[in-house]
Amino acid sequence: MPAWATCAAIAEARCLGVIRAAGAAEATSIGKALVAGGLAIVEVAYTTPDAPSAIAALRAECPDAIVGAGTVLDAAAAFAAVSAGARFLVSPSVAADVLRAGHRYGLAVLPGAATPTEINLAMELGADMVKLFPASSLGAEFMRSTLAAMPHVPLVPTGGVTAENAPDWIAAGAVAVGVGGSLTKGDPEGIQRRAEQLVARLSR
Repeated sequence: MPAWATCAAIAEARCLGVIRAAGAAEATSIGKALVAGGLAIVEVAYTTPDAPSAIAALRAECPDAIVGAGTVLDAAAAFAAVSAGARFLVSPSVAADVLRAGHRYGLAVLPGAATPTEINLAMELGADMVKLFPASSLGAEFMRSTLAAMPHVPLVPTGGVTAENAPDWIAAGAVAVGVGGSLTKGDPEGIQRRAEQLVARLSR
């Protein structure tokens, strides 16, 4: 899947399910529950021990899902994610080496930014989309004001976005949102149910 197709799928889904877990097995279980709930795009954060194994497992067990790697801080982590089968990379900062590594292998890359200067730098370095982070600290009004000056930037607010307020971020101009802790805690049945509810809210 080329980077443009990944970005189109993210925009269509309007949501990334962000997985942070205690290990690869737990991350895989969470990912499967999210996919079963209708979230076709999931991101395994590299704060998860042995994250590449979870990425590879989800690629194998959920072939219709688009699986990416999150919290990718450097080229070494990017290459490991590529080797595991990740289809996109997400970073909390603007890291040029992550952008280069991802693009070298045809992956979409979403660097994180918190100011207009960082957003502009991310775009100059070839970002496919920009992760607005931490979204809850910045607020939807900040994003709305930023987009008034930079309407060409596809922003994906992440960090403190919940299933309840995700539609508000979309209404404020976000291309998609990243939803993590509020969605992925608890047992698989609860995760799947919350994913279904989020997908329903975003489809309205």
